[in-house]
Amino acid sequence: MAEAGAALLKVKDLHAWYGESHILHGVDFEVHQGQVVTLLGRNGAGKTTTLRAIIGLLRRREGSILCEGAETIRLPSNRIARLGLAYCPEERGIFASLNVRENLLLPPVVKPGGMTEEEVHRLFPQLQARAASQGTKLSGGEQQMLAIARILRTGARLLLLDEPTEGLAPVIVRQIGTIIRTLKQRGFTILLVEQNFHFAATVSDCHYVVEHGHIIDRIDNRELAANRSKLEAYLGV
Repeated sequence: MAEAGAALLKVKDLHAWYGESHILHGVDFEVHQGQVVTLLGRNGAGKTTTLRAIIGLLRRREGSILCEGAETIRLPSNRIARLGLAYCPEERGIFASLNVRENLLLPPVVKPGGMTEEEVHRLFPQLQARAASQGTKLSGGEQQMLAIARILRTGARLLLLDEPTEGLAPVIVRQIGTIIRTLKQRGFTILLVEQNFHFAATVSDCHYVVEHGHIIDRIDNRELAANRSKLEAYLGV
């Protein structure tokens, strides 16, 4: 186990491809244990590709990805998951043929210490009330909560969350923010992909700006106000 504050995830000179398309061009960043870290950037910058490369879903990737000091760049995704990483994709991946409870219980436990079903329900009471409903009949916000909830059972302590607030109403965005802060308090480490830096500012410790497959800046959350105009220029807002 990494010591408190140590680099739980260290990405160095990461390159990744989709087919012949070279998407990531030497990405470097760190996520320390207990942090919430955001990858910010415009559409197509390489944020989602970075998450997919870390969890091992790309056929071709080069460089170094250290998880608790273990090199994972050559490992398949199932072995990476068993190190305690979990990926929540932007599309959520809720199974229409399964009800809410079946979706929740589907992922296997990969490490000890995952949340029990009762603990998940305390964090997501809406899911307990809708347990027998078809998974894809939930609202967008409820589906996002289900997508996050089911990876909490696995025992993973490093969560990769891809655009968890995309397309959601402001009241649901605030709920997602509360959930992320609660998970941080419980000792989870979170790497978050976001375009909405206003939301990211409410949950994150620091922000890496991704542009054209590179990390072009790192901004601590406490310095966000002082760098607001620069960040708006990066993001085109």
